[in-house]
Amino acid sequence: MSTFGTLFRVTTYGESHCASVGAIIDGCPPGMPLSDEDIQPQMTRRRPGQSRNEQDAVQLQSGVEAGYTLGTPIGLMVRNKDHRPHDYTETDDYPRPSHADWTYLLKYGIKASSGGGRSSARETIGRVAAGTIAERYLKMAYGVEIVAFVSSVGKIHIPDSAGDDDLLSEEYLQLMHGLTREKVDENTVRCPHQETAELMEERIHEAKANNDSIGGTVTCVIRHSPVGLGEPVFDKLEAKLAHAMLSIPATKGFEIGSGFKGCEVPGSLHNDAFMQKPDGRLGTKTNRSGGIQGGITNGEDIYFKIAFKSPATISQEQTTATYAGKSGVLATRGRHDPCVVPRAVPIVEAMAALVIMDAVLIQNSRKAAASLLPELNLPPSMALPPKKMQDKMVKDIVEQQEQ
Repeated sequence: MSTFGTLFRVTTYGESHCASVGAIIDGCPPGMPLSDEDIQPQMTRRRPGQSRNEQDAVQLQSGVEAGYTLGTPIGLMVRNKDHRPHDYTETDDYPRPSHADWTYLLKYGIKASSGGGRSSARETIGRVAAGTIAERYLKMAYGVEIVAFVSSVGKIHIPDSAGDDDLLSEEYLQLMHGLTREKVDENTVRCPHQETAELMEERIHEAKANNDSIGGTVTCVIRHSPVGLGEPVFDKLEAKLAHAMLSIPATKGFEIGSGFKGCEVPGSLHNDAFMQKPDGRLGTKTNRSGGIQGGITNGEDIYFKIAFKSPATISQEQTTATYAGKSGVLATRGRHDPCVVPRAVPIVEAMAALVIMDAVLIQNSRKAAASLLPELNLPPSMALPPKKMQDKMVKDIVEQQEQ
């Protein structure tokens, strides 16, 4: 389907070489300041590194008046100006290896004539615009911060392991905890570790010089997320994040928290012990869980990693077969990025924002409905203390620390 979300619903439209691409966003709360200029920075961040000469200027079409959201569906569009369908005439005869040409034709019995149609990365324009709107609300309402960065290109990785247990090091976790988009964007590869970034850039240049491509990973951290987000059992927050991330073109893997490394160490090393934080709240000493336990956010940083394959479309001649099954050689023309990972950074951020925004609206609707019922009279083991008591407990802890 082309629609994502339950209460904050986003529907994207458009193919790579049609008149425009865009999205309809339903469920955005009313009264939020919003303009084209608020969305454009992330649209611009999506563009670097590609050779297609598109300005990707977003235009709000509905749902906003006098600079504020109305609560009604928001329509937005970006016109496609750099049409070059002649770059893809070779695909009239050949399905491109590892691309979606053949599977789209099998599924629908018809396909877009050029550029991959809906499987093109231009489809993500609608996602990024919608995600920017979601992120704007989350930032204004809760102070949520979402930052993604390139953590590997090919076999070149940011140093992240901690000694013998091979889990993420404290230095790496602190890097994520304080990272900003400005820091990420200091180099073209969008890696915040400068020494590693230089090696990554060399690897991408090597792929380009060989008319080839290379993949990599993007890591994302979500800070200050509200607690209690996630809908067990089938819509756990990590399941929704995995759904969102693996819907991005070229993705091949997802892991959260300690990920696959976490299955290689015993529970005594992996468990997140609880402790009282300086502000009085209960938290964890470590964060192997990546901010989610039992499918529900616990207040710690949420962090996860997504794997992106090497771009399928390359400028090398490839021995393959025509749609009719006849062997031949495909020589692809057009404009192709040797590595899509740096461009994927704002797309990952956008999809993360959509997941958190939808989860916030779902959780708030539950809390609003529960608030209309009489106050609970339950044993302490079954319920949180009343809010007044929680506030007093925090106040007492802070006073003790100050003394």
